[in-house]
Amino acid sequence: MTIDRRTMLKAGAAMSYAGFLPRMAAAAFAPEPNGWRRFEITTRVEIARPQPVKLWLPLPSVDAPDWMKPGETLWSTNADQAVVDTDSVSGAGFLSASWTEGDDPAVLELRNTVYTQDRHVDLSRAGLPTRLSDADRALYTAPTRLIPTDGIVRKTADSVTAGAQGDLEKARQIYNWVVESTARNPETRGCGLGDVASMLQTGDLTGKCADLNSLYVGLARAAGLPARDVYGLRVAPSEFGYKSLGANSSDVTKAQHCRAEVFLDDFGWVAVDPADVRKVMLEEPPKNLPIDDPKVTDARQALFGGWEGNWIAYNFAHDLALPGAADGPVDFLMYPQAEVGGVRLDPLDPGAFVYTITAREMPA
Repeated sequence: MTIDRRTMLKAGAAMSYAGFLPRMAAAAFAPEPNGWRRFEITTRVEIARPQPVKLWLPLPSVDAPDWMKPGETLWSTNADQAVVDTDSVSGAGFLSASWTEGDDPAVLELRNTVYTQDRHVDLSRAGLPTRLSDADRALYTAPTRLIPTDGIVRKTADSVTAGAQGDLEKARQIYNWVVESTARNPETRGCGLGDVASMLQTGDLTGKCADLNSLYVGLARAAGLPARDVYGLRVAPSEFGYKSLGANSSDVTKAQHCRAEVFLDDFGWVAVDPADVRKVMLEEPPKNLPIDDPKVTDARQALFGGWEGNWIAYNFAHDLALPGAADGPVDFLMYPQAEVGGVRLDPLDPGAFVYTITAREMPA
């Protein structure tokens, strides 16, 4: 067995989730940077290994000076090999581990520390002009397997942004169109697929965050705006009293959430999350709120330009080839991924792939 001692968890470390409660709720949903928070995220995986096992776990690898800073990565495991890998294209970080076949299950516990804070940019007045590198502009306007930028996506983007003056107005018109034209579908599996062309071709503009926010990203890219999905995890309740916009338990195994960003020349990367507006409409008590409900109005205003720091980001990756995998690339890396005997496990099937993710807030 090979374990990197620098990253091995200290034996006997205990988890405590006392105090997993929201702080004083504000009167309206209006996130503003107000100090860093520190979270500890623990992922534990256990897989039977009648055949060799390979595992890939996403790591918080987004380093943004104004809203997120990755901290320590620690793990303990009985794997034959476990190493941190980084995707050369997207910068996504992940822990790769492998086991030969054996009688004992493959076990790995990963612990990450992450610092976050609320995010907001004042879009009512231009900031300092910001330059995106040519390489990043090409990367974040390029099509992916599920997000083409031609055909019906380009046609829709042209229609939605007609008459817009400048990149801010384009970005806002796309945001408003997604908020007004889509709906959250509670029956969608996991966070959805993000198959933008299929959504537009069928006219079924329903789904969850990976669908609705990918739709925003696809339309923005087709309109010439650099944009990207941000794959992550809710880790704490909302401080603004929004039950639908937080993790309301220390068990965050099913709390994955995809957000989005759009690059604007006068502001840099700007937070965007139309999917959470639709989530508020569907789920916020008493549920099925109209679009002009004050809770929806506040969320809609805040989520074009900001979001709350009760969420951590893993990566921006699309079409990610996992090193050593027998199966093909994953469309995005937000869930744990594993193969047994070269067969990919379904991360949304708890009967076939057992893992837990827990979160706790620690003193900053």
